[in-house]
Amino acid sequence: MSCCLLEFCRVQELKAVREFLFQNQQNNPSLGDKKTENELAWDDSDWGSWDNPEAKEDGSGTTTGVEEDSAAGSAPWLQDCVVSLSPCSDLMVVAKDHKAVFLSAKWRTDDGGREEMTLAVSWSGTLSTEEGESVSSVICIPLASQKRSSTGRPDWTCIVVGFSSGYVRFYTESGVLLLAQLLNEDPVLRLKCRTYEIPRHPGVTEQHEELSILYPAALVTIDGFSLFQSLRACRNQVARAAAGSEVVHPPPLAYKKWGLQDMDTIVDHSSVGIMTLCVFDQMKNASILGGFHASVKGSPPAMSQYITVGGGPYTGFYYAIEGSSQPLLSHVALAVASKLTSALFSAASGWLGWKKQSEEEPTQKQKPKVEPATPMAVRFGLPDSRRHGEFICLSPCNTLAGVTDDFGRVTLLDVGRGIAIRMWKGYRDAQLGWVQVSEGRGERESSPSAPLPRRHAQFLVIYAPRRGILEVWGTQQGPRVGAFTVGKHCRLLYAGYRLMGVNSVTSQGWLLHTQQVCLFDPATGALRTVTVPFHLALSDKKSERAKDMHLLKRLTTLLKSREVEPDILESEAQSVLLDIKHPAVKKQALESLLANKNAPVSCLTNITRVLLASLKGQDPEAVDEGLFQLCSSQLKLLQLYTDIQQLHSTGEATTDTHTEPTEVAGIEEELARVSPTLQRYAELTSGSRPSVSFALDSPDASLPVRSFLSQMECEGEEIRVVPGPNADWTQLGSFLFWGCLTGESPLQKVCNTLQKTGISPQQLLSLLLSVWLHREKEVLKKTEAVRHLHTLLTALSSMKGAVEESWDMQCVSPWWQQVRSACVQSHSSAAALLAAIVAHRAAKANITILAETKFQSEWEAVSLELEQWAVCVRQLEDVLSLQTLLCVPPPQGTPGSATPHCSVKALLEGGRGGIADSVAKWVFRQDLAPERLKDMLQRRGEAESTEQPSQPEQGKGEKSQEDAAFNRAAELLVSVCQRFPDSLSPDLLFAHCCWEYVVQWNKDPEEGRYLCWAVEHLKLVSSPHIQLGISSMMWNTFIVKCFSAAAFLIEKVGKAPKDRLCRRDVGMGDCAMTSFLGSCVQLLQILMEADSGVEEVTPPELCVEEVWGGAEGPASLAELALEQKGVHYPLVQHHYLLASLLHTAMTFSLRVKPLSLFDSKGKNAFFRELSSIQLMPSGDMDPGLVSLRQEFLLRVLTGWVTTQREAVEGPGSGSGDKTWPSLCLDLGLLLQVNPDILRRHLVCELYNQGLDPRAEQVMFEVEDKDVLGSQLLVLTGQRLSYSLLHTQTQTRPAMELLARLPPTLCTWLKAMDPSELGCPSVPLSQTSRLVSRLIEILPENHGQYSLALHLLEAVEDLQRED
Repeated sequence: MSCCLLEFCRVQELKAVREFLFQNQQNNPSLGDKKTENELAWDDSDWGSWDNPEAKEDGSGTTTGVEEDSAAGSAPWLQDCVVSLSPCSDLMVVAKDHKAVFLSAKWRTDDGGREEMTLAVSWSGTLSTEEGESVSSVICIPLASQKRSSTGRPDWTCIVVGFSSGYVRFYTESGVLLLAQLLNEDPVLRLKCRTYEIPRHPGVTEQHEELSILYPAALVTIDGFSLFQSLRACRNQVARAAAGSEVVHPPPLAYKKWGLQDMDTIVDHSSVGIMTLCVFDQMKNASILGGFHASVKGSPPAMSQYITVGGGPYTGFYYAIEGSSQPLLSHVALAVASKLTSALFSAASGWLGWKKQSEEEPTQKQKPKVEPATPMAVRFGLPDSRRHGEFICLSPCNTLAGVTDDFGRVTLLDVGRGIAIRMWKGYRDAQLGWVQVSEGRGERESSPSAPLPRRHAQFLVIYAPRRGILEVWGTQQGPRVGAFTVGKHCRLLYAGYRLMGVNSVTSQGWLLHTQQVCLFDPATGALRTVTVPFHLALSDKKSERAKDMHLLKRLTTLLKSREVEPDILESEAQSVLLDIKHPAVKKQALESLLANKNAPVSCLTNITRVLLASLKGQDPEAVDEGLFQLCSSQLKLLQLYTDIQQLHSTGEATTDTHTEPTEVAGIEEELARVSPTLQRYAELTSGSRPSVSFALDSPDASLPVRSFLSQMECEGEEIRVVPGPNADWTQLGSFLFWGCLTGESPLQKVCNTLQKTGISPQQLLSLLLSVWLHREKEVLKKTEAVRHLHTLLTALSSMKGAVEESWDMQCVSPWWQQVRSACVQSHSSAAALLAAIVAHRAAKANITILAETKFQSEWEAVSLELEQWAVCVRQLEDVLSLQTLLCVPPPQGTPGSATPHCSVKALLEGGRGGIADSVAKWVFRQDLAPERLKDMLQRRGEAESTEQPSQPEQGKGEKSQEDAAFNRAAELLVSVCQRFPDSLSPDLLFAHCCWEYVVQWNKDPEEGRYLCWAVEHLKLVSSPHIQLGISSMMWNTFIVKCFSAAAFLIEKVGKAPKDRLCRRDVGMGDCAMTSFLGSCVQLLQILMEADSGVEEVTPPELCVEEVWGGAEGPASLAELALEQKGVHYPLVQHHYLLASLLHTAMTFSLRVKPLSLFDSKGKNAFFRELSSIQLMPSGDMDPGLVSLRQEFLLRVLTGWVTTQREAVEGPGSGSGDKTWPSLCLDLGLLLQVNPDILRRHLVCELYNQGLDPRAEQVMFEVEDKDVLGSQLLVLTGQRLSYSLLHTQTQTRPAMELLARLPPTLCTWLKAMDPSELGCPSVPLSQTSRLVSRLIEILPENHGQYSLALHLLEAVEDLQRED
């Protein structure tokens, strides 16, 4: 009930606004003319730099030292800007020099789920059109809607901008210029607006709407009605021009222009409006102005009053008699009408960067004609030669005005009398605003005579930036009623007007939502409004309310102090409550007492009881009904709290009166069946990571009385639980029932006490289930809790209003459905299953009793209810099994994450693939290789074939802890798969694992292993239909984009690109890209094989378990896969070819332009939909392309052979992959390259690297042996030449042998170049074998046959010498 500063809105993107307006100083890149919300994203990382390091309001946070240092330099930026806020708070304009940013209201949901209003950038750009002009003043005028259904919200807001060139321009919220006026050629100093206000009583003159524009020596007032019509017409014109309609000229503006005389300097003004003098004042003015013989008119003339501030005099009062000046009509200079299309076009061209300097509008160079001003002399003023006024702010009722000056004073003027009535000192650079508060309804209406009119109070708000303080003062001579510490760089925004376009007819029934004073803090972006209660304007002597408020403040201080004894607290609070007279304040005092955390329950009970007794002792007519209800209801709740607390503290144990032995036996049997799973689940959940918890937040902590009162409400005789967060319900449920569940409290007495209070059994059931389901770990440790839960459920079911007496057993009971709903939604699987088992038994007993009373027969009752329970228990058993698997911790070294929780409801809503999806995510978290998963699932097959649950092998298998963990996980997975035979069939599980891995790879493409494993999982899917669908989806969703980027990058670079380029263009490193391309080859291979196999196999039928048949949600992965279109085999093969080429190029770091190896048809077919029919290359390929392809494949073989040589020399250092030669031959066939050439090249390369045994294997497959013989002959000559001529230590026998050789052979050997050999030092035995092969290959009539024979002899001689 005191002054408060409330945040109602927050401004976003302040950093972007500042950077845009000050980018010349910061040399930041331009924001551009238009910005969307996404581009100007909210970024609070730098906000600390704007925080005020000194005085701040409580709770606004602290800043670090570094931020404090930077705050001083960056915070005052807002003081250099022109800021205006619409009175409806839905639009803010911030402008500096020639730039401006418009921020519009947007609603968003905060973390707590509450809707909150924010202001976000909707437009930013340049406003000035004249050379060198800048923005000098801005106001936002909301225009009322003309629709009859309007309730007071504005139709749109017009932004009026005054420039230093004298122009006044009008814009829409989206920055479209509506019209521009040059009414005077001096700079615009200040724009102000006055809108219609409903007269408070008949004596007040009705004021006209107007816009006033102040120039250094002139004042222009534009009639509000005329302006409203012109702006509407211009806005309609914009819409017409955009639609291409013809131009309709808007009506002209009616304005008056006054030349202000007799003042040296004028800096601000205020238009008070039309006033009529009383007869005495009229005669006084006539005698002063006209002397003794002045004549006086019969009726006083109406005058418009204007007040100016500046210097010489400090304040000037001007009066313009109505009718003394005829309004001028201005031609509306439409900025948009005929040129909207060209303006839009030129704006677009400006964005695109091709607008020329010569395209400036020619019309703007010719300035319009400026009308002369009507001179108006100052009537009187407040002369003060040294004081200069800076700012004037008129009060809402037009009777008072606040003026600031350069001496740091704030002066309060009486506008009617023209005198200063009050002055405040020490407010340099102060900013002013007014708050007008109406008296609350009912405060004066209860008077015995006719109700008095509502009173209004005026408060002056002063913001002193030097001191960082905001003060609220009562006027005229009132005290300071509020003070707030705020930042030193805030702006006080006070409009002083409301909606334009309103009159006495249209405003009836409207609720105008306008803020009077707003404080804008650039450090946090918060917009806060000052709210002042009316009673603060009343003097202390006359106001009972003020005394009551004093007592309330005293009580609040008492409650805040912690060291008060309970007895003193009780007596003090009681006397204060009885002394307070006003019911509303008394009610507030009682509420604050009950909400206090330190007051004991006995104290609260006694005070409430005394207060209720005092109310009962008063006259029933005079007692406030609301206060009486509050006292009686809170007393009832306090009594309930005390009773329950006493029952729990007696220590009397529970006695089972409801549970029969047969029931206990049935429950024990059910528990024995599920106990292994429960035990495993308890082990896994209790062994989870330790977490921090606070003693106050634990459910065992006693429930404070204030929490109990806040969660319960009493209506008449009934007590209800207030809906709230789950944590609150759990705490309340623990207070009521936990003692009963643990057996420490008398269960039946607690139930009886609760039943007497009138709480509905349904709410008690909700509280019981809430505590049971949320305290799962403790429930699992206490074995007897299940028995007590059964007793409690039975007791609650027997309450009146629980199970309906008229319930038909063939229908579902709402009571038991409530239990099922809670269990089905709960993430505590074990607790939910136990609750369901107990409730199932209780429901069965209930139905049996009903059946006996109705039918008197020995037949067992069958009902829909029991069917529902059977399904529910089965579902919960399945979920517990699945949740137990999901709780298995991931192996050490893998990135840990929170254990996912599942419930029956979540699985049903997740669709038919939800279960497989959960297990696939578990497989990923466990980092299980596809082969290990396959081993696990094989155990399932073995378990099903032997019809026994699989047992982990003892002894040899469990050599290490890892094996033991693997076996336990395998056992759990097998048991889950047995519970879900259809949802977790191997094909579906592998498909989901494949999809999970490819999704994870997409998040982190550097992990090439994920994509590799995804493809491995896909290979394990047996159904070609699912394989085809999944691989198509993978290709289209994740792969093709990266694949095309990799292809274009290699094509552009012409070789295997470096790591930096790969990261820039493809988003992964070079090693990851090589692995990715290899996976692409395998994926396309799977796609081709699946496409071939689809015709031979029928599509699989997707089934689901009977109890999970009600699953609704998104289509499962398998369903989506089966819906995919078939692929065009030749197009897939075409892509496979490209993927293979890219992979080989990256693996062996070869120079190649892969797309250049295809003709134009081939290039055009790449990266198209694989299901589409494309024009493919056919017939013989161009020989030039074939030779390029051949050259590439030969280089691939050379690269592979080199790696094989490295593998021989250094084990583990090279690629031992043997599949490359066969891959090259396959590619050769597809690329129309002669495979024999490739084989011959491979043989030569293998011999060249000294890998003779492998070369001999390949030699058998070569067809053209003659050419191969000639090639190998040269190679043999090089080897022999190296042995005889080029070794470092030439032996004498070798020299002698060289002398004995035939001259032709000797010359031939000398011509050989052994440096071409990859491995020149080969054992002579290998060379001898090579020559023998040569003799076999070459026919006798071959030209070089004799040379081969000479070589053979020479090698044999050399061997003999060695």
